[in-house]
Amino acid sequence: MQRMIRAMLLGLMLLGSTQAHAVLEVTVTEGVTGAIPVAVAPFAWEGEGRPDEDVGRILAANLTRSGLFEVEREGLPPVPSGPVDFLAQPWADAGMEYLVTGSKRPDGDDVIVEFHVYDILAEERLGGWRIPVPADLLRRGAHRVSDIVYEQITGDPGAFSARIAFVSVDRQDDARTFSLEVADSDGANPRTLFRSRKPIMSPDWSPDGRELMYVSFENRRSEVFRQNVETGERSRIASFSGINSAPAWSPDGRQLALSLSRDGSPNIYVMDLASGDLRQLTRSRAIETEPVWSPDGETIYFTSDRAGGPQIYAQPVSGGSARRLTFESGYAAAATVSPDGRSLVYVEGGGGGFRLARLDLDDRRVTQLTDGRDAESPSFAPNGSMILYAMTDAGRGLLGSVSRDGQVHQRIAAREGEVREPAWSPPN
Repeated sequence: MQRMIRAMLLGLMLLGSTQAHAVLEVTVTEGVTGAIPVAVAPFAWEGEGRPDEDVGRILAANLTRSGLFEVEREGLPPVPSGPVDFLAQPWADAGMEYLVTGSKRPDGDDVIVEFHVYDILAEERLGGWRIPVPADLLRRGAHRVSDIVYEQITGDPGAFSARIAFVSVDRQDDARTFSLEVADSDGANPRTLFRSRKPIMSPDWSPDGRELMYVSFENRRSEVFRQNVETGERSRIASFSGINSAPAWSPDGRQLALSLSRDGSPNIYVMDLASGDLRQLTRSRAIETEPVWSPDGETIYFTSDRAGGPQIYAQPVSGGSARRLTFESGYAAAATVSPDGRSLVYVEGGGGGFRLARLDLDDRRVTQLTDGRDAESPSFAPNGSMILYAMTDAGRGLLGSVSRDGQVHQRIAAREGEVREPAWSPPN
């Protein structure tokens, strides 16, 4: 229960950068057996000078980070100049199953990125694309290219264009500085949105990806703030007496679910963001916290210790009784909902550790995704393929990532400082 109070009530027990601190490094620690071999040919530049970003290199790095692909860029057969020149046999002899070729050329203030995806075994081109990208957003364009290539090969949408929000912690002697950061999915282009000597927690993206809700203790108490990611405009949303915690944006962006103790024990409330009106959803003397919405906006899942220990419950937004969903262990908390609404990933405790588990809502089957001892704060990727979460290594906070089937594992660390409280943005 001590861990629940610490994690669920957003740091009431806690007492403490430069942009470089937010730069993340992603390492695949375990990929799928028999990863798909893909050749990514260098994207030729058809203009003067060189662009700042190498689209082919970013594409290859993204595919490698997914853990599903074995990417080759060196020692390749002659690259076809276009679809009419494509011959599958040399690439099949090189052990490749897919090939991506491309080029870039300047067009005013834009760069035209043209690329083709070939299925070597089927001896056919899967498709070709020509995308105009602002020259100063070429890295973002490379992520978009990666999404398309990923979908063509796997059949699932890519999530490389999405961004991640997280909290960076910089320790200097006995003091700590907390920073709310936003970065590309590969850790590049980090931006500091807010910095404080007091804890920052629970970032949650708006459905349009333009704003974040989060909890700040800057005024020596928990308060919920809303901030525009692009303009930096910031406003206080909840500062009631007691605890203000765990904000969660509704799928339509019009409401906010959060945990408040304004009337006693922490309970789940729903706030109309236009009017500020509050509606109390749960009424319990237990700790009710960490609300998350179903994709259709009709159900809120939350953590409660009403049964004696933290478990996950579901309750209709329209009202009614809560229904307990987890029974497998004495500790289940911090649920995140898959984009298709068919499963929950949550933190499961037991055996002296905390790990991620996935609950399939249709057949009630539970699958353990990690075997570590310190998983926290899971967040689904917008395509449902991966789950980000917080972890520690040798006392240092970093992020982990695991695929929805538990096969692909990654570690994501800051070059300096620590990272925690991850939140994956909606598709961009």
